[in-house]
Amino acid sequence: MTELRKSDRRARVVHTVLAVVVVLSVLTELGRAISGANVLVPADAPGTGTRVLRFFSYFTIQSNLLVLAAVLPLTRDARHDGRGWRVLRLTSLLGITITGLVYVFVLGPALNPTGLGWWTNAGLHYVAPVLALGSWLLLGPRPRVTGATVGWSMVWPLAWIGYALALGALTDWYPYPFLDVVEIGYAAALRNLAFVAVLAVVLLLGFRLADRRLPPAP
Repeated sequence: MTELRKSDRRARVVHTVLAVVVVLSVLTELGRAISGANVLVPADAPGTGTRVLRFFSYFTIQSNLLVLAAVLPLTRDARHDGRGWRVLRLTSLLGITITGLVYVFVLGPALNPTGLGWWTNAGLHYVAPVLALGSWLLLGPRPRVTGATVGWSMVWPLAWIGYALALGALTDWYPYPFLDVVEIGYAAALRNLAFVAVLAVVLLLGFRLADRRLPPAP
């Protein structure tokens, strides 16, 4: 029992660190976006309301917020469970993993954040993905992934794709260059989004397999 309690404490500490990283990174970048210091939401964006809307339209920001919502219960109870929470947890893992992969291989090479932006960028695109995925693999809680959980976890990514395309059609602004219909056209944008959707399915199946094969935790 003592070892189990120590394991629970370690898990709560790691989840707390992850929550703090996400909160600090998101709030700092929100302030930078409102002030125009964030290169993704520049000062010439028309109005504070528009800057805030665009900030929260990014897949990166939404996936980090989902991670925060999923780990907050784990900071209190490392064995937390619940049908809705299972979907939230898996959705957050999916989103933050895609965030990390797309940034490292697609977006990151074209960006060069400096100063405070370097730290918050690292928090959102490197630290949060590594901590979220690593803590799930090592600390659980597990098992939590069912077939139904996998299916429901695709709802948010598909909803975000629909939202991003609708927002772009209304405003001619798209969160990422690889889905910017104005610049690359619908065919290329839909092809890129299809690739992301396939990646999401592969990751979800991988999470499902790992949840079944890895030992129960904590």
